Amino acid sequence: MKKQKIALIDIGSNSIRLVIFHLDESGYYREIQNLKVVARLSSHINDEGDLTNKGLHVLLTTLQKFQEITRTYELSKVKCVATAAIRQAKNQREILTTVTKMTDFTIRVLSEYEEAFFGYLAVTNSTSIQDGITIDIGGGSTEVTLFKDRKLLHYHSFPFGAISLKKKFINSEIPTLQELLKLRLFLTEQFQSLQWLNQEEIPVVGIGGSARNLSLINQKKTNYALSGLHQYVMHYENLKEITNHLNQLTVKERQSTDGLTKDRADIIIPAAEAITTLMEVSGGKTFIMSNKGLRDGLFYEEVFKQLNIDFFPSVAEESFFQLTRDYEINIDQVKYLSKLAAQLFYELKGIFKHDLIGEDLRLLHLSSRVLYLGECISHEASSQHTFYLLTNLSIDGLTHVERLKIALIASFKSRGSLQTYAKPYEDWFSKNEFEKIELLGAILKFTYSLNRTKREVFSVLKITEMSEEKINLKLIFNKEPYFEENQAQKYKKPLEKILKKRIELHFSNEN
Repeated sequence: MKKQKIALIDIGSNSIRLVIFHLDESGYYREIQNLKVVARLSSHINDEGDLTNKGLHVLLTTLQKFQEITRTYELSKVKCVATAAIRQAKNQREILTTVTKMTDFTIRVLSEYEEAFFGYLAVTNSTSIQDGITIDIGGGSTEVTLFKDRKLLHYHSFPFGAISLKKKFINSEIPTLQELLKLRLFLTEQFQSLQWLNQEEIPVVGIGGSARNLSLINQKKTNYALSGLHQYVMHYENLKEITNHLNQLTVKERQSTDGLTKDRADIIIPAAEAITTLMEVSGGKTFIMSNKGLRDGLFYEEVFKQLNIDFFPSVAEESFFQLTRDYEINIDQVKYLSKLAAQLFYELKGIFKHDLIGEDLRLLHLSSRVLYLGECISHEASSQHTFYLLTNLSIDGLTHVERLKIALIASFKSRGSLQTYAKPYEDWFSKNEFEKIELLGAILKFTYSLNRTKREVFSVLKITEMSEEKINLKLIFNKEPYFEENQAQKYKKPLEKILKKRIELHFSNEN
């Protein structure tokens, strides 16, 4: 790959957005610009199906504002795409010609398949979801897909969205029961026309601003303790309750609802009804928010072309690679710590009171990748900063529970600090799970002490003897371990607490 900057412009029916990514030779990327204009192009389509002069003016002035930004960057590529509003406009050719003439950009009008495909691509390469139904509600169209084992099986684009549904079905400020019944009947008939949507137990994955707002409303309502929306999970009952509540509010009252942005207050009801109706038709019990959508799918397409792959083999591993670069983590040191931690994990496997399984080893491995990440801010307060960063970062490929577990393990300092960090999340884990987190944290803290001077001093950790009260642990070194030995004697204490055994350390020179 080559170092480059890629700009993506997404001309949607409700909003127009510019995103610029920096991409380097190794595949590391970061977002350096993200700008949005609420344009409501769908509301500027007249009865003849044309985008009005006013709508064209909104489009042109927005793109001209964007080009003031894009001209300040040395861009390798600009991908400017449009979805339903331009795709459905009868005067599409005139729009495209005018934009090419009056701006720096050439619009690519996405087909229904492409719009659905890029949403699917974003979800399957930024989450751990293997099987799902995606729904992306725009202003003028709604895309749904079905994927299994991360493979796209079916897609469909409906020619209605939040703006057009409101225009067609809801005329009252507070929708009447009759208006809601007509809207629900219409949505049910539309979704039932796709037989492949009947997929019991498969989650519905929401893409886009309306799904994001509904998730935020629920987080605010429940005082959700963990930051981040990506892969946030809601149950159907929660979503239905929020939808019913919004249906009873005026636009002004909706604008004051925590979690709902003012520019969506007038169109959130048809969007919420569409998602709840889809869940009823498909039989899905859970709704999962994807903060990655069409723009991310377009970007992944570009990355995959250059890497000559079809998808990220492991979304979590890719995300941790990006984190490693973001925080300048030494990958060789990470591999060494992970190797030592795995050795100790296997040595303790038959000793710990709970069964240790492959998932526990995976969490240990991932936690080693971000162990004391907070050292990039402060060495003395690295535990606190590590926990804060990991509970406030969105990590693709991890559920919220997994991210919290990794935050607790990677920031582990002592049983007391663990209990303090975990207090807002007391109902997230069983007692057994919490004790496993403590053990994994203690393992990482101890192995961290064995690399105090970053010289990879130890090669083997092995239990040589064990009784009811005591464990003899042999540590074979290949370099003088003076500083590591002092640290290990101190850092073994959390392990002794959770194992309820005294640990005697025996240092041996492999030479």
